[in-house]
Amino acid sequence: QVQLVESGGGSVQAGGSLRLSCEASGVRISTYSMAWFRQTPGKEREGVAGFAGIGRWTYADSVNHRFTISRDVAKNTLYLQMNSLIPEDTAMYYCAAEPGSLSQDLRLRSDSYNYWGQGTQVTVSS
Repeated sequence: QVQLVESGGGSVQAGGSLRLSCEASGVRISTYSMAWFRQTPGKEREGVAGFAGIGRWTYADSVNHRFTISRDVAKNTLYLQMNSLIPEDTAMYYCAAEPGSLSQDLRLRSDSYNYWGQGTQVTVSS
């Protein structure tokens, strides 16, 4: 049974940093594409960062050069380091996983992923 559990969300002032974690069980993340998405009420889920193997990552323009996705295969955990946070980053953040290596055009599409975590809230105040 695949399970993804996010943690690390919280409240922070603009300009601050947070690191989100997604601990996976029932899967070996080394064989999966994984990604971070975010969603605010009334809006569609937005792909933030996707990882499909070494050197194969994709970022949304809105977070490029501020967010970094990484993984620790030994810990079976995905991370999202978020720096220079702005109020527009406020959202529920979700971890997603899909077997195999997704191509770049699919990594930030929510319909590319079948496995999802329950989310962790990030709130950035001005």
